[in-house]
Amino acid sequence: MKKKIGCLHAHYSNIDYIETALAAYDIELTHFVDPGLMQRVTSDPNFTEAEAESKVKDQVEWIVQTGVDAVLITCTNYIALLKEETLNVPIIKIDEPYFEVICKMEETQTILFTNPNTVSGTMTRLQEYAQRNQKTLDIEVVVIENSFELFMSGRNEEYKREVANALKKQNQQRIVSVAQLSMVAAAQQVERETSMTIINPLDTLVSSMVNQLNLS
Repeated sequence: MKKKIGCLHAHYSNIDYIETALAAYDIELTHFVDPGLMQRVTSDPNFTEAEAESKVKDQVEWIVQTGVDAVLITCTNYIALLKEETLNVPIIKIDEPYFEVICKMEETQTILFTNPNTVSGTMTRLQEYAQRNQKTLDIEVVVIENSFELFMSGRNEEYKREVANALKKQNQQRIVSVAQLSMVAAAQQVERETSMTIINPLDTLVSSMVNQLNLS
C-alpha cells in the first residue's frame, strides 16, 4: 500500500526539492506550508518561544489527524521548537540524518548557511546530537552574507550562483556541507563541475527515509 507522508515546510520552495527527491518511491506526499511562523519568531518581540512551540505542536498534530503514515519536517527551526511529543506516527526530522553523516566524519568540517536565522537552531541541535552520540566535532560555520535575500525575493538563479561561488572557494582539505534545502541545487552543480563532494540534507534524508519507512 502506498505510504502517505505529510510534509511541514517553512517555505514553498522546499516542496519541489522533496517531490523531486522522492519521486521514484511509491508514496503520496501532502504539503503544509507556513512561512509566517518563522517571520513572526524573528520579527515580533512579543511572540514568545512558548507560543511558537505551541504553534508547531498544533501544526504537527493537525497533520497527523489527516491520516498520514509519517510526518516530515523540513525546517530546522520548526524542529528545534518541537518538543518531544508522543504521536502515533513517525516524525521525520530532516536534520537528523544529516547530523548522523556529519558525526561520522573525523576530519575538520565546514558547514555553509545562507540564512543567518537558522544557524543557532541548527548548530545547537547538531552539538546536542553529537553529545548524545559521544562525538567531538571540529566545525567552522560560514554564512554566505546577503544571499538569502535573493532567494526570498525569487531571484533563484542569482542565489544559486552566489552559493556555488562560495562553495568553490572552500578549502577542499575540509569536509564541506550545506545546511539548507535551498542550497542543494547549487551544491549538486558544484559537485558536477568539480571534484568536490558536498554533503547536503536532501541526499541524507532520502537514504534515511528509504530505510526507516521501507520505501520501494
